[in-house]
This record gives sequence, C-alpha cells and structure tokens, in this order.
Amino acid sequence: MNIVIVIIHIFVSIALILIVLLQTGRGADIGAAFGGSSQTLFGSAGPASFLNKLTTAAAVLFMLTSLSMAYLSGQKITGSIIKETPPPVEQSTFPAPQTVPTTPQSRPSEGNQSPMPDARQEAPPAPGEK
Repeated sequence: MNIVIVIIHIFVSIALILIVLLQTGRGADIGAAFGGSSQTLFGSAGPASFLNKLTTAAAVLFMLTSLSMAYLSGQKITGSIIKETPPPVEQSTFPAPQTVPTTPQSRPSEGNQSPMPDARQEAPPAPGEK
C-alpha cells in the first residue's frame, strides 16, 4: 500500500511541476497593456482555464498523498531488538580460583609428624616449665 501511494505521489509531483511551468504568469501581459484597462491588468480572469483546473486537481491529489503517507508512516508497527536477542551470558571479571590437587603423598599421615607444626597444635613447653 505504501509503495503505491509513493509512486502516485511521485507522478503527481512531477505533473504538478510541469503544469505550473506551462502556465503563463498573471503579469505576462503587463508590458503590452500599459494603456489597457484595469480589468486586463489585475482582475476578472473570467472562467478558469483548463490548466488552472488541472493545477487545482493535481495540488489536491498531492496533498492527499502527502497526508496519507504521513498517516501510514505513523502507524508502522515496529519490533524490538531486545525481545529477539537471547539473554546475555554472565561472565565473571575475576579469574576462577585455582584448586590445587591433593595427593596422598602431599598429605601427612596421622602417625607421622609434619615438618611444620600445625597452628592448631599446642606449642611445646618452654624450658624450665612443665
């Protein structure tokens, strides 16, 4: 529907330009009518000529197509891009914590003492203290 109205609008605008250019201006006979009556100079054009009627019809058609294109452009239904995209994947800005694998060799056994005392163990008694 929009394409048809745009095509009609283009043809009517070109026709309106050509029709206006074909017409003679109101002051075209002023140079030849210096001694003429005031009716020939400014007024009483008599019945409208064919080009005047054609100009009026083309102008009305031009205005109707302009208004209809403006109305139809306001009635466009647009979709949202946001609704069509999948939700974003959340990414952490901090690197993932590294886990150190523990093997049986790296863990001290219960019977052996560890080379470093554990913070939870009691400190050995000071010399001279029991």
